[in-house]
Amino acid sequence: MEMLSYGFMQKAFLAGALLGLLSALVGFFVVVKRLSFIGAGIAHTAFGGVAIGLVTGLNPLWAAGAFALGVAWLMAWISRQGRLPEDTAIGIFFAGAMALGVGILSLSKGYYGDVFGYLFGNILAVSAGDLKLLFVTGTAVAVFILFSFRALLFLCFDEELAAASGLPVRFLYYGLFTAIALTVVVAVKIVGIVLASALLVTPAATGYQLARTYRGMLAVSVLAGLFSSLAGLWLSFAFNLASGAAIVLCATLLFLISFYFSPRRRQISLWKGQEKPAASENKLT
Repeated sequence: MEMLSYGFMQKAFLAGALLGLLSALVGFFVVVKRLSFIGAGIAHTAFGGVAIGLVTGLNPLWAAGAFALGVAWLMAWISRQGRLPEDTAIGIFFAGAMALGVGILSLSKGYYGDVFGYLFGNILAVSAGDLKLLFVTGTAVAVFILFSFRALLFLCFDEELAAASGLPVRFLYYGLFTAIALTVVVAVKIVGIVLASALLVTPAATGYQLARTYRGMLAVSVLAGLFSSLAGLWLSFAFNLASGAAIVLCATLLFLISFYFSPRRRQISLWKGQEKPAASENKLT
């Protein structure tokens, strides 16, 4: 293909493939644990870190990562205290961090044109350093999830029972929030703060519509995330579209198609003459 003859497109496709796999893997647990709002929350809190990085001269992506990790751990700590629901804690920091970022930039006398790139992403400008960061981050998150898969699934399924069974619930909970924060931060470079959360939720939601088991949902989520990233990049190149928006639109279209043909829809289930399966730890309900 002609577009793969360009070096920047080769890097973009590699970055898109890595991010598609990583976001689907983490997004699986985001959807199962019903933490869909957290992706948007952490993505927007990263804006505060980006603003700090731009004003102080630090690498904005590293600053966003440190800031997002700190906020994610604070969200996890507050929600585990039992004093505030998770969505309430996320909503508070969502607004507070965005306000901090806007306030810092408004007080600064300089002009920061890079802000637009962090808000909406630019996968076509991915550098070799960005690819290394994405690969290292993705590998670390994937190793944690793969080695803790059953324990994390148990945590998402029934946290109290997981604790009673002797699982390190606190470690798993903070580990999951850390994985989400790291995934969102690397996604910011590619699709931007505004759209980063969509890559966490939409492919996993597609898997939820089409699969009957958790393993099946994970497999479909990964395929959906990979396809959305690569198809979005192709559309971006072919029709001169914004790359981040094209990727998310492909993911959304896949979800709508999966929703229409989902065996979960009553009419299709009746048409196939299938009975609703009993709920279990390995089956989606």
